[in-house]
Amino acid sequence: MSQYIEITRIFDAPRELVYRAFTDPDELAQWFGPVGCRVPRDSIEVDARAGGHLRLVMTAPDMHSPVEVTFTEVVQNEILAGAIEASGIPGVAGSLRVHLRLEFHDEGNGKTRLELRQGPFTTDQLGTDTRNGWESSFGKLDALL
Repeated sequence: MSQYIEITRIFDAPRELVYRAFTDPDELAQWFGPVGCRVPRDSIEVDARAGGHLRLVMTAPDMHSPVEVTFTEVVQNEILAGAIEASGIPGVAGSLRVHLRLEFHDEGNGKTRLELRQGPFTTDQLGTDTRNGWESSFGKLDALL
């Protein structure tokens, strides 16, 4: 059975800054990936438009994972959506292919509500690991913002 993960997170930063953290290579290099992973700045390439892409490599002692997002919908400061293909993920044979949708909502008082939906995942474990990875990454993003 396949499943999607959904995460809602409030960031204490304006929507434009949170969106930029997802589209600016210098910022992505500082926070993307769970604690224990890093994303070398020279591995990041972003073309934030429908038909564009985001490419990066997450590394850790036991992992070298190229990730490519092909954007299908981009509305500046509001939506980033597309198809992800990632390989080199521990415990996953071959490539993982899922969809990702990020919506950025102005919550007032300089805060942003981020709504994330990703999947389908074919096992509960993959979905759980992905959720935990995002939550860990968002802790790093909180510190950056």
